[in-house]
Amino acid sequence: MGGHAVITGGAGFIGSSLCERFLREGYDVTAIDNFLTGSRRNLGHLRPHPGFRLVPGDVTQPVTIERRADLILHFASPASPADYHAHPIHTMKVDSVGALYTLGLAKAHGARYLLASTSEIYGDPLEHPQREAYWGNVNPVGPRSVYDEAKRFGEALAMAYHRVHATDVRIARIFNTYGPRMRPNDGRAIPAFIGAALGGRPIEVFGNGLQTRSFCYIDDLVEGIFRLATYPDLAGQIVNLGSDDERTLLDLAGTIKHLTGSASPVVFKPLPEDDPKRRCPDLTKARRLLGYDPQVPLANGLRRTLSWFAAELHRGAAIDERVTHAVGM
Repeated sequence: MGGHAVITGGAGFIGSSLCERFLREGYDVTAIDNFLTGSRRNLGHLRPHPGFRLVPGDVTQPVTIERRADLILHFASPASPADYHAHPIHTMKVDSVGALYTLGLAKAHGARYLLASTSEIYGDPLEHPQREAYWGNVNPVGPRSVYDEAKRFGEALAMAYHRVHATDVRIARIFNTYGPRMRPNDGRAIPAFIGAALGGRPIEVFGNGLQTRSFCYIDDLVEGIFRLATYPDLAGQIVNLGSDDERTLLDLAGTIKHLTGSASPVVFKPLPEDDPKRRCPDLTKARRLLGYDPQVPLANGLRRTLSWFAAELHRGAAIDERVTHAVGM
């Protein structure tokens, strides 16, 4: 195995883990990122690797790669509600214009193309669990639409390239994923709950907390993406990836309180507009095509994630202390 993989959004939470995996499998990797939500720190340990190259860049502009690419994975995009609410127009551009430019690059290089789509294309689903054949229940003009609709457009564009140009396109519909390198302030449930529990602040749960999600540990997701990207004879396939271990957010908050030993109270906040009531993938297709089966139980994944967040909080406190001492405060 091997070749040259180009990963947009390569400095992000998922993108940086993909860079690691493809390097480990013998690929050369070019990561492209504009660092809007990604971080150079996520890739610092990969910089000495002879097969790794980091290219600062924005894929909403035309993309050129000097060396022939064998595989292009388009993961550039704000992915949390807080991020795409803060950057709505860029989110729409990177998931539409960015998809156009990277698909054009795949066509020019004769490369295989994997699009990072999302469970958000199902909206607030009326089908449960969600199958790939389900068309979704999406508000096209709501506050989440900048992400939902841009991803839906990206899927349509990718399939157009597959039908018209015979581009080998695969689409991963990614469900809630967590693990080390998530930004503590990215607004998603697990970082928010962990940060509050470790900081002794109230854990804020939206609505009554009975809405469900299925949380997948990053290693399991990366395994699924790697298989979808590299297995033969999957051109044109759309596959759900994530975990089908469905939990309420109230249960998640209780689990994090237990694992941290935190005395933080759980408090309830108004439910955001268009927040899905239930979210869980049907993984039948992933199991059939990829032999995919998530291996990391939620409690084990949360323990690993908690260790990483605790180290980050300790690092941040140490930096604050050094800065305070340096300026004489």
